[in-house]
Amino acid sequence: MTDEQPETLNFEPANHKPAWRSLPRNVWAVSLTSFFMDVSTEMVINILPLFLSNVLGVKTNIIGLIEGIAEATASLLKAFSGWLSDKLRARKWLAVAGYGLSALSKPFFYVANSWGVVAGVRWADRVGKGVRTAPRDALVADSIDEQHRGLAFGLHRAADTGGAVLGLVIALIVVWMAQRGNMLLGRATFQTVVLISLVPAFLAVLSLAIGAQDVPVREKREAPVVSFRGLGQSFAVFMVIVSIFDLGNSSDAFLVLRASERGLNVVQVLGMLVTFNVVYTLLSTPAGSLSDRVGRRRLIIGGWLIYALIYFGFAAARTGWHVWVLYAMYGAYYGLAYGTAKAMVADIVSPELRGTAYGAYNAVLGILDFPASLIAGLLWSGIPSLGWHGFGPSAPFFFGGALALIAAVLMAVWSPCPVASSE
Repeated sequence: MTDEQPETLNFEPANHKPAWRSLPRNVWAVSLTSFFMDVSTEMVINILPLFLSNVLGVKTNIIGLIEGIAEATASLLKAFSGWLSDKLRARKWLAVAGYGLSALSKPFFYVANSWGVVAGVRWADRVGKGVRTAPRDALVADSIDEQHRGLAFGLHRAADTGGAVLGLVIALIVVWMAQRGNMLLGRATFQTVVLISLVPAFLAVLSLAIGAQDVPVREKREAPVVSFRGLGQSFAVFMVIVSIFDLGNSSDAFLVLRASERGLNVVQVLGMLVTFNVVYTLLSTPAGSLSDRVGRRRLIIGGWLIYALIYFGFAAARTGWHVWVLYAMYGAYYGLAYGTAKAMVADIVSPELRGTAYGAYNAVLGILDFPASLIAGLLWSGIPSLGWHGFGPSAPFFFGGALALIAAVLMAVWSPCPVASSE
């Protein structure tokens, strides 16, 4: 932080159009890496709840526990890796290490024969994500000017979800060829998908290692201090509001289970996920660019309101096709709000603290993934061993929709303060 005149942050419209050709090499390299890793990850992760349920016979509350622990265990690493990237003034190789760990963990899904093994592999994969996420996001922010920041993060999200589309299509083809109309996922089919996923995981690591380079630090910067106070009041308030929303944003595994519970078979579930990711991909880049012109908060608020309506719809859904349509609309929330929120982090903290800020941002949300998924699982199926069977499949979605409405109202009344910049 300095006492210089604060820069004007991009909460209000910018006066120029985005220049695609001006996007630097790092943005494209990171986007390509995310594309390949999501091809690999989404093939496996989206059918993992069905593998746990159909093959291993795991109950919903345990699935919620696995997903919650998988995200939460990486959370402290997200904060530490972001702080470390600021201290070292280097982002690239921390991100490469994180992607490498995730790639190395994936073959172990092939031999998983219990929910404990699945939980361990998911933990290792999420540790990799914890190591890479903050340095990667800070590398994107370092590489682009403020006027095109939303576009850069929007492109990254579009590449990420484009990879998800391809990964899901591959998984859908494998499942369709192996099982045809079988409602339940088989072990052999899951293992085939895991083997195919290893190729794009390797390409993801290679893309970042070869394609990206750290942005030189031109001025002397003091070592960052791990402190919310040091990141500023605006960042702290932003995190409180985002945390309220995220507490109701349980793992998407519950949406997959809701679709299955409402009657969709494995192939139809994968088709539903493809539809979601197509919508997400198509909206991410234009939404990110739009946030550069109309302001980040407006898009985040709009995305959260859409989320609330969709979650209430999930609660009321009567058929699998209702869930399919709602899941397609769910992509609109992600396209509008997910990348935009990350771009806003860079708007409200000093450049020398971006790695620390992204680490804190991802860590807090990662920590909240555990109670969010645990609450969802308990609301759905309760604790049968204690004689409580929960409130049924609709309950987690009513809860999530209500918290999204509260967060949207708080975001609407909040006025973020500009922050001084050394850029």
